[in-house]
Amino acid sequence: MPPRTSAAAIRDSHQTGCCIVGGGPAGVILALLLARAGIPVTLLEMHRDFDRDFRGDTIHPSVLEIMDELGLAEPLLKLRHTKLSKATVITPKGAVTPVDFTRLKTRYPYIAFMPQARFLEFVIEAAQKYSSFKLIMGARVDGLIEEDGAIRGVRYHTEEGEREIRALLTIGADGRFSRVRSLAGFEAIKTSPPMDILWFRLSRKEGDPEGAGGRIRGGRMLIMLERDTQWQIGYVIPKGSSKRLHEAGLDALRQAVAELEPRFAERVGELEEWKQVALLSVESDCLKRWHRPGLLVIGDAAHVMSPVGGVGINYAIQDAVVAANVLASPLKIGRVRMEDLAEVQRQREWPTWFIQKLQTMAQKQVIAEALDPNKEFTIPMVARILFRIPWLRDLPARLIAFGVRRVHLNKNALH
Repeated sequence: MPPRTSAAAIRDSHQTGCCIVGGGPAGVILALLLARAGIPVTLLEMHRDFDRDFRGDTIHPSVLEIMDELGLAEPLLKLRHTKLSKATVITPKGAVTPVDFTRLKTRYPYIAFMPQARFLEFVIEAAQKYSSFKLIMGARVDGLIEEDGAIRGVRYHTEEGEREIRALLTIGADGRFSRVRSLAGFEAIKTSPPMDILWFRLSRKEGDPEGAGGRIRGGRMLIMLERDTQWQIGYVIPKGSSKRLHEAGLDALRQAVAELEPRFAERVGELEEWKQVALLSVESDCLKRWHRPGLLVIGDAAHVMSPVGGVGINYAIQDAVVAANVLASPLKIGRVRMEDLAEVQRQREWPTWFIQKLQTMAQKQVIAEALDPNKEFTIPMVARILFRIPWLRDLPARLIAFGVRRVHLNKNALH
């Protein structure tokens, strides 16, 4: 734990209603909602900008519906993006389409792919129209301010020196490596996903398929996500095997990719060095408790999500909306009780638990099987039956699009 900073050493201190740590999807949406409700809110982001490589950039139908309720969906979709209406996976037994959004009852029957930095900047620009919103970039949190058994803000530093911000409520929305979560001493229940993912990019050419897809063969698995003029490629590997793959050399990776998707054979040469490849160490967990007096964590800070289904951003933003719905009124009157914080967890804990159980099932019954070089991969019988029954075949798409339940703005609380 960093050394305590004396009050005399802190050059600047200010007060706010809500201090949000972390400028990811959950943090910026929550800041926007509270600022619209007239609540003083300060958002602290550790980095100087939002540009990060291989961040999740999916905007699900549920998020688009929320943006529509804010009157922001139409201007958001004017930004450059691509749409995914269905995903097809090529297996040794043929092609299957496990997810088809076109049959869903929504104005937005697709996932929009947009660089996360552009989405975050769009939301920040919307929030900056409200005088109650303040953004501090390059702010790294060093400690929590605790008084009389409650969290009263955070200490942080910028290039200008040590700072502190005092708040009625502090919210940790700082992602899977959450500093707030660590400082608060929260305990997590972990699962053990069987895979990691190597992310890299290859050029996209005329005649290539659109949207997203996958390839499974010979104990190997490839994910393909359309990104305008490029493909974002995910090469799925058994957990902990990245060192062995590095030792085999970049040529082995190029060859494996070309064998899974022959049209990439002439493009894998674009991978010239390992620094073009990013390793995602897949983790999954959920905190036993998301709150302490004066403190709440949401998004990946509360529950690290597996990338299966790409629902992490979706669930983080739903957390933010529920937090705003529940906490706006208490923040307005200046009294946030433990019962209020517990209510946020109560509403979001079960949907998170349920989707993580489904992710674990998919990881064990599909992905682990797909990565076994000694077995010829086949779609599980349960899945084959599900795809044939009309009222069940859309269930995967509904769960990915909306989660266990749709989340909407409480306009009375957020007015």
